[in-house]
Amino acid sequence: MADLSSRSPDWWRQAVVYQVYPRSFADADGDGLGDLRGITERLDHLAALGVDALWLSPFYLSELADGGYDIADHRDVDPRLGTLDDFDALVTEAHRLGLKVVVDIVPNHTSHLHPWFQEALRAEPGSAARDRYVFRSGRGAHGELPPTDWQSVFGGSAWRRTPDGAWYLHLFAPEQPDLNWDNEEVRADFRTTLRFWSDRGVDGFRVDVAHGLAKDLAEPLRDIGDIGATGEESLLRVAPGSHPYWDRDEVHEIYRDWRTLFDTYAPPRTAVAEAWVPGARRARYARPDELGQAFNFEYLEAGWDADELRELITAALLGARSAGASATWVLSNHDVVRHASRLMLPPGTDPGAWLLSDGTEPALDPAAGLRRARAATLLMLALPGSAYLYQGEELGLPEVADLPAGALQDPIWEQTGHTRKGRDGCRVPLPWTTTGPSYGFGAGPGWLPQPPSFAWYAVEAQAGTEGSTLELYRMALRLRRKLLEGEELRWSADSGAAVLDFSRSPGWRCITNLGAGPVPLPPGEVLLSSVPLSGGGLLPPDTTIWLA
Repeated sequence: MADLSSRSPDWWRQAVVYQVYPRSFADADGDGLGDLRGITERLDHLAALGVDALWLSPFYLSELADGGYDIADHRDVDPRLGTLDDFDALVTEAHRLGLKVVVDIVPNHTSHLHPWFQEALRAEPGSAARDRYVFRSGRGAHGELPPTDWQSVFGGSAWRRTPDGAWYLHLFAPEQPDLNWDNEEVRADFRTTLRFWSDRGVDGFRVDVAHGLAKDLAEPLRDIGDIGATGEESLLRVAPGSHPYWDRDEVHEIYRDWRTLFDTYAPPRTAVAEAWVPGARRARYARPDELGQAFNFEYLEAGWDADELRELITAALLGARSAGASATWVLSNHDVVRHASRLMLPPGTDPGAWLLSDGTEPALDPAAGLRRARAATLLMLALPGSAYLYQGEELGLPEVADLPAGALQDPIWEQTGHTRKGRDGCRVPLPWTTTGPSYGFGAGPGWLPQPPSFAWYAVEAQAGTEGSTLELYRMALRLRRKLLEGEELRWSADSGAAVLDFSRSPGWRCITNLGAGPVPLPPGEVLLSSVPLSGGGLLPPDTTIWLA
């Protein structure tokens, strides 16, 4: 059985980590925004669920230009969310309950309100203050054009002009100026930040935009031309490691330095990379002398197709093994359409276009979506490696696709000229009770509106209710901990074309029917099923079972 205790330096290899988006988890002070005290008061929910750790999305000082990922102080708590004392109390209570604590680290950029950037705006061109960021002169007769054609992930140019005529780089929102990681002062400051949180008891870090820190800043800066603006597609059009600002080989020097720091702690601090790069390159971030793990986004992006899933699961396990890491699985997070909705979209559907239609084109059946989501979850939890859950998926929450335009707060909405709705639909505050102005999230309405259907999904409605999604997760996590043995997977040689069938140990077999019709149920004791089985010796469509 895997040792997930605090004594084991390898606890993370097969752990289940629960992502908390602080502003949407629980509101203790009634201002409509989730906070640290709210999280602490609800930690018993995570302990009862059976997860091994919680990952906190940013809770740092921020004006929320990008949901907290625009950070004005990397070593303090946003006063709307609490204080450092509140953070310490959260860590203490989490550890008392046997939960590890992982926090987001955001090294690619700061907020434009960060003291460093404010100093840079006041400083002269070529100054040390400006060298912490990426400032350049513009092109054109009067410097009126951006220095390059680099594009922001959120839409539009990745350059913003300052009042004195200079331009600064922002690969995300204009309020998020990119740091210059060629600058030793930047590197030293983040080492200080990593020690600051590690010394406060943090067990690990999730590294935001891990593939974006190193950039080719040699003069003259080069255009990307027809490479493509953002994402993995552009990386497939260039020689590995040569993109101007994504997944450059030099980035790994930074993480080797961090690993040296992490290993000064006992047990060593863990890390997981958010690296949107092709699988063959992703394993580099997960090497033992770097971060140790990297999110498997191919799995998150995969359709509900047995052949596709079998191929990428096999490749991910091989890649992790070659890197000396463990695989890292995830179905939902704060940046994507929740999988209870996403997995029901017809193949080829653009989730962004679906959101823009308020979820009407195509219209989805919530019950069918929940059924498929439950099956996908049991499949994921049976895979070797660690699994990351996103808050609310244990309740079966679907995407809130019909948020009105006036409620949207994601900068993507404005930066794309209202052509992409953004990520607010997966960030709607959680429902804890079946009644109240925000279904138990807080004393009043939350910062994003919740639909009336959230009453049905509330923790209060599901806790102790046989067959509920919450109870399915609790049972699955209890069984998973008992059944874990090694990190091997053995595919069955005789499963059908639309069936995924594998064993983890002599006492644990997982079978998922992704087809349109039922398939024969193999012999064995059914330990758990994603939906009740009706008998007749058949495994229904969109169903996963665990067999002994």
